[in-house]
Amino acid sequence: MHILGWIFFGLIVGAIAKLLVPGKDPGGIIVTMLLGIAGSLLGGFVGRLWGGEGHPSGWIGSIVCTILILVVYHMVVSRWPPRHA
Repeated sequence: MHILGWIFFGLIVGAIAKLLVPGKDPGGIIVTMLLGIAGSLLGGFVGRLWGGEGHPSGWIGSIVCTILILVVYHMVVSRWPPRHA
């Protein structure tokens, strides 16, 4: 049941992270929400390691993890496919 909560939470966190990350999103809102789910799962996992169940740090950790995933995604997508000189 926690995983379903993280997925729903990830949809919301993905939308928040989309607002906080500047620039054009190469994947659109669906990819951003999927990355939000991944960030929420990662943030929830890290939060559980630190013993923060139901703590506001879960929101903050999930948003930070999602922003990091979005930034990495932007870096990878902007360099793919490799350009030849």
